[in-house]
Amino acid sequence: MSRPAHFDLVVIGGGLGGIAAALAAARLGLPSVLVSESDWIGGQVSSQCIPPDEHPWIESVGCTRTYREFRDRVRDFYRRNYPLNAAVRETRLFNPGSGNIGPLSHEPYVARLVLEEMLAPWISRGLITVLRDYQVAEVSTDLDEVRSVLVRGAGGDEIEISGSFFLDATDLGDLIGLAGVEHVVGAESAADTGEPHALPGAPDPLDQQAITWALVLGWQPGTDNTIERPDDYETWRSYQPPEWPGSLLSWEVSDHVTHRPRTRPLFVDRPSPGGIYYDLWHARRVLDSGHLDDEWSDVTVAAWPMMDYSRLPLIGVDDQTRRRALADAQQLSLSFLYWMQTEAPRHDGGQGYPELRPRGDLTGTANGLAKMPYIRESRRIRAEVTLLEQHIGVEARKGLQGAERFADSVGIGAYRIDVHPSTSGRPTIDIDTWPFQIPLGSLIPVRVKNLLPAAKNIGATHLTSGACRVHPSEWTVGEAAGALAGFCVRQKLRPTQVRADEARLAEFQAMLTGPIGIELEWPEYEALTPRHRFGYVTASPAPQGRPA
Repeated sequence: MSRPAHFDLVVIGGGLGGIAAALAAARLGLPSVLVSESDWIGGQVSSQCIPPDEHPWIESVGCTRTYREFRDRVRDFYRRNYPLNAAVRETRLFNPGSGNIGPLSHEPYVARLVLEEMLAPWISRGLITVLRDYQVAEVSTDLDEVRSVLVRGAGGDEIEISGSFFLDATDLGDLIGLAGVEHVVGAESAADTGEPHALPGAPDPLDQQAITWALVLGWQPGTDNTIERPDDYETWRSYQPPEWPGSLLSWEVSDHVTHRPRTRPLFVDRPSPGGIYYDLWHARRVLDSGHLDDEWSDVTVAAWPMMDYSRLPLIGVDDQTRRRALADAQQLSLSFLYWMQTEAPRHDGGQGYPELRPRGDLTGTANGLAKMPYIRESRRIRAEVTLLEQHIGVEARKGLQGAERFADSVGIGAYRIDVHPSTSGRPTIDIDTWPFQIPLGSLIPVRVKNLLPAAKNIGATHLTSGACRVHPSEWTVGEAAGALAGFCVRQKLRPTQVRADEARLAEFQAMLTGPIGIELEWPEYEALTPRHRFGYVTASPAPQGRPA
């Protein structure tokens, strides 16, 4: 590719939102460039090693056509490439890992390969160009428009890219920050938003959700895979976060909903009456060896409460502080692994699980850590519409049936307001919600005309972003943003003009529900309450040599 370069659509960020945006633009004939800061595309589902967090109705409703295609392709990948037993192979909606956090727990690198398959024909046609291991370094603006971005590769080479529209699909809203787009960081005050669970005093921009540096672990009976003692092990072994019942490195956690002490061991001896193993291993198990022959062993993703890093924020701090936070998060995760391997009380007596094997071969890293941390909270644009707790929260809606209805809906989502421990010391926040709509107004910045959010950075709050950050919602936002950019280029319009004109809005929404394939409203469904946090699947039988 020449330097400089021009594309109709410039997508910064190679996560799910960025991929969905590029695919939508390609289907509309709009050439785009997808700038990924990792060599693995897919963000939270691949390079961050987080299997899909999804709502209870995902198998039938509540996602876009291409997100459903992604899910179908994941299952098909296992059918085509893994020696599944007959019963599993014939199960249409089988769960590769039988993880109880969601109905499609699968290996991160499989997600990456599936996403590469989805992009491949469009890359061949010249409608999508992918830059891997590149980050946005500078942004050139002219009044209320972005003119170009300078992206820098891991090797130091630079490319200046101009475009008609620019989409921010990064985890932290990097493009928003560099372009000077009006935005919010951290936690708002109740005085500003009217939200019942917002801060009672002043807003706090450094009140940001914890990040988690996930690990992929295998279970290898009869082997000792103990890692080298992490440098900061003693620091984390003695650390007790606010509202935590004891040391962070233990099986005792603060319950996400009640904040009361709760035991979350690696394994439990028996399932619950509903057949679910409510332990850490089965939460995000991504490969269930019971689906395969005896030569296979389980693989799980460790992204557990004890690994939530909340000592330092990533946004609004200097580079040195940000680097320290990222290094600390890695040390915390490795320290928890070392504690599990050497000191943790075992479910069957004794201490330590040396059988735990870091699977760096499945993460593309030397130590089994994900390539990137799982980041839950981004800069959020100041938008024409801000999604509030009053729009989706059951308690905040004071007995109203369902979420707020938006005439300018560009998609739907469903997840509880799930806010992890804060860098200001606040504990978790977990709030019942109604399945909700995503308004077009939340994608339109108050000033800048040709930049759109395409990930966790829409017009939402610290609270409601906790319901919008999960996999299907990020995909929906990105796909809607890519379609909006394509629609605007073809019609020679600005996003605010689409929203302000009833006929244009109807035409755009018809394109979304038709050729793009985005659902704009929910059927009548119940609210998401604590019982929806688990229980998507029943546990499979445990093969010999592995704890149930």
